[in-house]
Amino acid sequence: MFKKAEKSSLSSMQVVCFKIGSEEYGIEILKVQEILKLPKITKLPKSADFIIGVIDLRGQVIPIIDLSKRFGISDKQESSNMRAIVVDINGKKVGLAIDSVSHVVKVDSRDIEQAPPIVKGISGKYIVGIAKVESGFVVILDINQIFSHDELGIIGNIRAAV
Repeated sequence: MFKKAEKSSLSSMQVVCFKIGSEEYGIEILKVQEILKLPKITKLPKSADFIIGVIDLRGQVIPIIDLSKRFGISDKQESSNMRAIVVDINGKKVGLAIDSVSHVVKVDSRDIEQAPPIVKGISGKYIVGIAKVESGFVVILDINQIFSHDELGIIGNIRAAV
């Protein structure tokens, strides 16, 4: 069985749940700036394979990252329901392309288990924990750990170059 995740000062958190392929993931709602239907994406030549391109969001250039490619998930399905979750990662506004947003759920800290070292090919450092919810498990991501320092530099340079 999993060990309990480290307890935070909060007894619960709200999590935006979304799907990539057949798996359900979540991000703490306080980290989410907005959720939008994926608009027209401008492709960028010679960019990292997980960078789909950029969008114009109310005059701001936002890079769009394909989380399925970033995490090496191969059972992702293309759909017209694709969404982007706009988050701030270390001062950089980034859109995370996902298959669909399912719901927002309140999770008690006692229902979050520490993740095993590797979960579905994702390094354990990206994961806050695994929450047990009515529909099953939700892998809660730590968005500040998804990208290395060098990758964040590349993402920051995209906005400067466009």
